[in-house]
Amino acid sequence: MNASPTATPASPAYDPPWLALPREVSDVLRPMMPGIVEAIINAVPQLVPAYARPIEGRFGRGLRRGVAAALERFLQLPGTRLPALSEESRQLVAGLGSGEFRQGRSMDALLSAYRMGARVTFREMSRVSVEHHLGQTVVVDLGESILAYIDELSAVSAEAYAFEQSERAGAVDRRRTELLDLLLLGQADEAALRQTAAMADWSLPQRMVVVTLPVNRSAGLRIRLGAGTLVIERETDAVALVPVRLSQTARVDLDKALRGRGAAVGPAGGWEKVPDSLRLAVLAASALPPRDGPDDPPIWADEHLAEVILGAEPSAIAELANRRLAPLEGLRPAQRERLAETLLSWLRHWGQRAPVAAELGIHPQTVGYRAAQLRELFGDTLEDPKARFELELALHAGRR
Repeated sequence: MNASPTATPASPAYDPPWLALPREVSDVLRPMMPGIVEAIINAVPQLVPAYARPIEGRFGRGLRRGVAAALERFLQLPGTRLPALSEESRQLVAGLGSGEFRQGRSMDALLSAYRMGARVTFREMSRVSVEHHLGQTVVVDLGESILAYIDELSAVSAEAYAFEQSERAGAVDRRRTELLDLLLLGQADEAALRQTAAMADWSLPQRMVVVTLPVNRSAGLRIRLGAGTLVIERETDAVALVPVRLSQTARVDLDKALRGRGAAVGPAGGWEKVPDSLRLAVLAASALPPRDGPDDPPIWADEHLAEVILGAEPSAIAELANRRLAPLEGLRPAQRERLAETLLSWLRHWGQRAPVAAELGIHPQTVGYRAAQLRELFGDTLEDPKARFELELALHAGRR
């Protein structure tokens, strides 16, 4: 059964330390508040380097208002079970935490300021308590209450800081995804891209490569490739845009980072070449045998452009092979394979017997015998430069 909206809240698991303080402590301490506020304000720039600046203007007003509000809330607590922060003071303290992130400071600065403020507050309040003969027990309970209060302030501010940081990171990630989409689609001019890149907190590099890999192998990819990498995950693959340096080690480093991920890498180029780099990476991955081993290097498209071309239009290559290699069809399979292998080597080495023999591991006379068979089968076709080129394409395609 749901609790009634007017039901009495459950008692806390333990009593707050300020419950032990007599209520009159607040009346004794309240006249001292302006002095304590000023003591804290004066100590901030001296003891916390991040705030070493004149306590004036908007910063000074905000700091005084925050310190005064925090102390006023504390004076409401003695002799009660009230939570450390009211809704209003909680929002104020949370605002301090999120404000620290927006100002570009670490949370350590604010936590240091809280600890320093606690020391100053306890020093001044304990002095006044002694002067008014409130007793040693009150001083001890006062110290415990101040520590518990500061712990709550710190926790609320830290939570708000982390939330602001997370929101900023999420917004940056969304903008970077939008930026990568624009680059991959090639649908924006340079001015629009640079504006989007600035909003995504990303510098547009002069040269970059596109990496594609199976989505189930993309875990930790952004960290592995470095902070400047953009990554998006699609249904079956992940795509990364990696800035590249003009150095001898850059390619080696990227090759090492991508080993075992089944990746393909497109050629490097400027931002306007990103769609081409992606397309060639995808074509290379589809044209070559997969590299699925845990230590297999990525496929570099620029090292396999011939295979990419052959794989781009398989139906056209198949038709070309049917037409150009028709003279071999009437042979026995073993003889057909042997002559096709010899023809490819013969074309590659411009008919020179010695290189062909060395490549195939046969005697030069055997090369001459097979070459004669090929001339009988193909005739003058072997003297036609265009026909020779098409024959080599067809033979390469048959060996992919």
